[in-house]
Amino acid sequence: MAVLRFMSHGLRALVVAAIMFMAVPAAQAEDASPAAQISAFRLKNGEGRVIRDATLDRIALEQARAMAEKDDLSHEVLGPFTRRVAPSKAGRAAENIAYGYDNFDKTLGQWINSPGHRKNLLLPKATKVGIASARNASGKRTYWAMVIAGDYDSDRPKPAPKSRGKAVVAQTAPRAEKSETKPVTRWGAKPPASKDCHLNIKVIGLCI
Repeated sequence: MAVLRFMSHGLRALVVAAIMFMAVPAAQAEDASPAAQISAFRLKNGEGRVIRDATLDRIALEQARAMAEKDDLSHEVLGPFTRRVAPSKAGRAAENIAYGYDNFDKTLGQWINSPGHRKNLLLPKATKVGIASARNASGKRTYWAMVIAGDYDSDRPKPAPKSRGKAVVAQTAPRAEKSETKPVTRWGAKPPASKDCHLNIKVIGLCI
């Protein structure tokens, strides 16, 4: 009887150990950071990793909180995206928003299965990302915002050093008369207001 009892305890320990071993991958997947999950998806699709960025996190948090406060899923709750993302000093950026799921795993899955959101997740040359969520007043709805960006000055290759040959003397051209030609909008999107004309960010996509 003692031998059987010992074997029973041993078998039970093996079963518990096996269950714990099987649960490790699932736990690791749940514990993976949002940036790590996005990076894993990007690497599978030929794009580079992204890291969390404090500025993008703040922009995403402000957007998520504004949507939750107004209970409105919209990119415009705080104004145009080009203005909101300007502090990041990125050359290109995109934003995904969503509501419904309480955890990022399911929200990311929802974005991956949507062509527009998927395209933003795979933004070329992206190196940084910001993610945030906020609940509405009732606490029953969670809003998510993700801002992904790249093409920073630090990401661009440095120009080759200038040759030490004979210096070139620049010649001053005669001043042309003022032209009445209207300024051209670079990115073909809706022309920004005059106070936003200094912005030079390529908005790749805004997806709900």
